Order: sequence, then C-alpha cells, then structure tokens
Amino acid sequence: MIEQELKQHIAQALQQLYQVQAATEQISIEPTKSDFKGDFTFVVFPFLKQSKKGPEQTANEIGTYLSSHCALVSSFNVIKGFLNIELGNSVWFDFLHQHYQQPLFGFAPANSASRVLVEYSSPNTNKPLHLGHIRNNLLGYSVAELLKANGHTVFTCNLINDRGIHICKSMLAWIKAGMKDTPENTGKKGDKLVGDYYVAFDKQYKSEMKALVEKGMTEEEAEKNAPSILEAQVLLRKWEAGDSETIAIWKKMNGWVYDGFDVTYKKLGVSFDKYYYESETYLLGKDMVKEGLDKGVFFTKENQSVWIDLTADGLDQKLLLRADGTSVYITQDIGTAELKYKEFACDKSIYVVGNEQDYHFKVLQLVMQKLGKPYAPGIYHLSYGMVELPHGKMKSREGTVVDADDLIDEMIATATETTAALGKTEGLTEAALKELNETIALGALKYFILKVDPRKKMLFNPQESIDFHGNTGPFIQYTHARIRSVLRNAGAINAEELNRNEVQLHEPEKKLLELLYQYPATIKDAGQQMSPGVVANYTYEVAKAFNHFYHELSILKESNTHQRLFRIMLCTLTGHVLKSAFGMLGIQVPERM
Repeated sequence: MIEQELKQHIAQALQQLYQVQAATEQISIEPTKSDFKGDFTFVVFPFLKQSKKGPEQTANEIGTYLSSHCALVSSFNVIKGFLNIELGNSVWFDFLHQHYQQPLFGFAPANSASRVLVEYSSPNTNKPLHLGHIRNNLLGYSVAELLKANGHTVFTCNLINDRGIHICKSMLAWIKAGMKDTPENTGKKGDKLVGDYYVAFDKQYKSEMKALVEKGMTEEEAEKNAPSILEAQVLLRKWEAGDSETIAIWKKMNGWVYDGFDVTYKKLGVSFDKYYYESETYLLGKDMVKEGLDKGVFFTKENQSVWIDLTADGLDQKLLLRADGTSVYITQDIGTAELKYKEFACDKSIYVVGNEQDYHFKVLQLVMQKLGKPYAPGIYHLSYGMVELPHGKMKSREGTVVDADDLIDEMIATATETTAALGKTEGLTEAALKELNETIALGALKYFILKVDPRKKMLFNPQESIDFHGNTGPFIQYTHARIRSVLRNAGAINAEELNRNEVQLHEPEKKLLELLYQYPATIKDAGQQMSPGVVANYTYEVAKAFNHFYHELSILKESNTHQRLFRIMLCTLTGHVLKSAFGMLGIQVPERM
C-alpha cells in the first residue's frame, strides 16, 4: 500500500533529521486536495516541537529526505506546513498492471472479519410495501453487501410484524364486506387487497369517531369507544385465544400479503437468509423477563406489571410486561435478540429501522446489557431518516402512500420513454430492450435513494432520479456501457507487451488512476460508516473522471500502440470498479445503452 510505504519513509526521515521516534500510526497523510499539485499531503505541525524549526523549513527538509531515499517520490512542494508529495509515474503503472484484471479489486478477503446479522425490511402485514419500505430494503441489502466486501461473514433476516391490532383492522373490514374479495377474483396483488381493507377500516373508524364527538364525547373517548375499534379488539383477543375461525382468516389474509411481498422483493432484488414472524416470537421474551426478575434487574409494580428502571442511564422506567401478563413490543425484541444470537452467534446484530425508533433500541441494548448478555455490545440500530415527497409525508391509514410497485412501474415507463428519445438502442430485441429499461429504472431508483446519507431525511423526486446527466444512476450506468463499447472494439490485449517507457501519463489519466486507487479505502470507509452513499458518490466521481479522460484523449485511435494499450487497461479497471461498486448498491450495469 502506497500510504504505508510513505509513512515508513516519513518515520525514517523524522528519526534521521530530528531523532524523533514516531510510529506509522502517529503519521497522518491524506490525498492532496485538488486545488494543489501533488498526490499525498503530510502535515508537519504535530512534529514542530521536535524539529525546533518553522513549518516550511521542516516540510522542506522532510521532502528533500524523501526525494533522496524513497523511490515512490518524484517531487514535492510546500505550502506553509503542508508537504505535498508527488509520486513517480512508475507507481501508477505498477498499480494499474497489478489490478486491471481483478474484478474484486478493493474487496477484503471473504470471511476474514467478524460475523454480522443484518435485520431489515420488517413490514407489517396490513399493507403493501411503500416508498419508505424501499429505502429500508435498499439500505439493508446494500449495508449487508458492504460488510461482505469488508470481509465480514454476513447473514440477513426479516422480522415480519404479522400480528396485532393493525392486521385485525384489515381482517374486520374484509369480514364486514362479506369475505368475497380475493386476489384471484379481483386481479389485485394480495398485499394491495389487504391494504385497501386497512384504509376502508380507517375511513369507517373516523366516521364513527366524528359521530361520537358530535354527540358530546371528547376525541380521546371517541377513539376508545368507536364500535369499529372495539370490534377489532375483540378480534385480537380471539386471535390470542387461538380461535380457529379467526386464525384461519388471519392465515388466509397474511398468505395473500406474503405472496405480494415476494413479487416486490424480487423486483427490488433483495432476499433474506431467515424470516422471523412476530406471531411466533412475541412470547419468547417472557422467560427472559422472569430471568431479569430473578436477577433483580427488573421489578414488579403493585398491579403485577414488570418494569426496568433506566433513569440512572438518562432514560425513564420502561414497561416490559403488562399487568395481565401480556407482552409489549420490547418483550418480543428481547426474546428475538436471544433467539437470533443462538441461531447465528454473530458479533454484531444490526437493525435497519427508521429513526422514530431510536429510543426503543437504546432501551433494548441497555436491557440486554443489564441482563449480562454477551451480545449486548453488538446490538446496533442503523437509524435512517424518513422519505418525503414534494407534497409532504405519506400516511398508510389515509391511503396516501407511494406504493412500491406503482413507483417501480412508473420508473420503468419513464426509462422507456427516455431511452426511446435518445435513439441509441437500435438492434436490441424487444426482450433485451425491456430488460435494459428495467435495469435503468431500478438503477435510477436505487441510486437516488442510496446516495443520500442514511441518517438524513430525504425528498424523493422520480423525475430527477432518471436523468442521464449529473449525479444519477443512469449517468454512471451509461459510463459503464461506454467503457464496455470501447473494450468490445479493442478486442483482446496482452498487458505484457506494454513498454511503460513509451507511455506518457497525462493529467486526465492520472486523475482517474488516483481515484481508482482510493477504491479499497472507500469500501472500508463505507463499511465503517454503514453508508452506501459513500460508495455511490465515489462512483459518480469516477464516472466524471472517466468521461473527462474519454473526451480529452483518444483511446482506440491513439497511434502509439503502448499508449493505446495503457488506456485500454485503464478502461478495464474503471469498468471493474464501477460494476463492483454498483453491485454493492444492488444495481446492475448494462453492456450497452
């Protein structure tokens, strides 16, 4: 690694010039900012006390030493206390020759790090997946791929919220409508059909509340006493009691939803190693609550409800078990956390869940710590911001969400329109053109969402995302297709025929090489931050640099055969990096566009 070798020589310079014993970990070098000449910059300020000289003199002395003793360094310049180091062209030739045929360049060795479990998606079975779920699914999938690229052994799971009052609301509305509609006789996806009944329940519920308020009830009283909510609660109690008729309806409607989810998951290209269902896990935490009581970690109030006191940790008292012995949401997560550890024995358990649950996961980790669970430190909430639309927030109950399937179809229609207008797809079969438009549409959607830091709230605009110019998925896909076109026309090459003495390194080539060199560090940084946006925005910089190189310098028409060979190798490595980077984002890159 270039940085490590530079650090070793800088450490030697500090020892020889100023008798300073500095470990390489104490020496910080960064890529030189684009405004200045150089490849790497070393800041001398931390060592001025030992050098007993001014910053510029110290930097010049170290730069002179490196020029004489380090074969990597061709020249240097000093700006105050910043030593800008320029590397010799041979360094970049060696780098390209070593990596241009490595499709997995930048990836850590597989299974060389810890075991990680990523839980994502976690939908409710009372509605179809929507735009918010899309962000969750894309983040979960991409974070898992990033962690794999960093050498972790990664497993994925999906905890489906398939029980509770929400599904009872959809069930009740379907029962009252005569239980006639099915996905088969309506032609609707099962998740959409169930979601429609959830909306129907809410409309009826609100109508009843309004009538009760007009009769003199407060809004709070009306919420609790409206006939529909009381009937839904009866249905929930029947479900919890194992009533056979209620369970049969529940299984039927959830089956419709799972079939619908599977279609959407396939479109998004996501999958899971394991499915957990809340109906099977919600009681698991009860044994652990008893364990906590036995250890004195939890306490019981007069009404027999069980709590944990987290006031000393800056939180409050948290209910773990109701007075009637029924579990609450956190009870289920306590039990499921134990189950996940027993089944996967992972060092880290990542929950990809929106930021409205920040408090919940703080409590979960503290509970597991106080229970003495060895996996407690590894519980990590990947908290992400909500997705909003130009007209505001989405609301499932009011039916104002952006349906995931509808959005994907809209993106495909827009991509189809755009590619037809560009007129560059002649000769493609109908099937190939359909596949291309779907690839572009999903690439646009995924890139637009993933390029934003997960922790930030985002505004989604479908029209912006499909643009073939700027920081978009289609622009980077088009760049990859351009590279593939060059390589098809170039044919087979033999890198051993390259005589580097016959090659001149121009600025666009060097800029592109410097960016490609940063790929392993980018993957590492993205993995540590669990932020696909780090990789996404890096690919945009690479695509821009390649297009600048492509427009400024001839590739296939270059008369110098060695220069031509060098540029073909540079195209090859760039193509590998764009393809593997987009692979971590779950985005395909077409061979032609």
